[in-house]
Amino acid sequence: MSASTSIAGEQAVPQSNVNPWLIGVVVSMAAFMEVLDTSIANVALPHIAGNLGASNDESTWVLTSYLVSNAIVLPISGFLVGWLGRKRFFLTCIVFFTASSFLCGLAPSLGFLLLFRVLQGAFGGGLQPMTQAILADTFPPEKRGLAFALYGVTIVCAPAIGPTLGGWITDNYSWRWIFYINVPVGILAILLVSQLIQDPAYMSSTKKRTARFDYIGFGLLAIGVGALQVALDKGQEDDWFGSRFITTLIVIAAVGLISMLTWDRC
Repeated sequence: MSASTSIAGEQAVPQSNVNPWLIGVVVSMAAFMEVLDTSIANVALPHIAGNLGASNDESTWVLTSYLVSNAIVLPISGFLVGWLGRKRFFLTCIVFFTASSFLCGLAPSLGFLLLFRVLQGAFGGGLQPMTQAILADTFPPEKRGLAFALYGVTIVCAPAIGPTLGGWITDNYSWRWIFYINVPVGILAILLVSQLIQDPAYMSSTKKRTARFDYIGFGLLAIGVGALQVALDKGQEDDWFGSRFITTLIVIAAVGLISMLTWDRC
């Protein structure tokens, strides 16, 4: 999806006279921040549960809610780019991801934390595809391999260091700081992206051709992908098909995704 959003034919469109590696570092930093949040809260869950008066099982929804909203938004990022423009969409994602991270740190209860994690995951869902699209348009074909290697390093390292970093922050400060650390990084990314990134010329014609939003298709997609993500995340914890809850989610996911495919063919 990101490739189709970003590349017109096989030619890269220069963003500006800025060094492309600087652009690569900036956009990869935003992606690193988003991927880090998929794992940084893992080891902090007991502290979150104790501080907010929740059980350990309830606290695991801090992870699940983020992943579910992230997975739902990811497939529609191409439409949102066509509607808003890539730079505007990318900046919107970073701004609200940073704001929701700050709100996660302020959350007074588990319910509010889950709400802010849903927002965080939703706005974080556009960061990875936009990073790939910007890299593909910034670098010429012969250098894209190196550019995506830089991106790959961030994607591999972020989930690996997340639990260690989260544990260190939680033990030495507070679990709330695992969310607060996104704020300075996010602000820096906003300032740099607003100055360095420009939409390529072909994006203006793409925006004009954007189709009407398919609300029914998106609803079916959200139901199918959301149910599937929850089932995959909670399956091992609830004994997979030995749990009626997981079995029901799998059925809902299958019905939702098959219905979506059927609807799109009509």
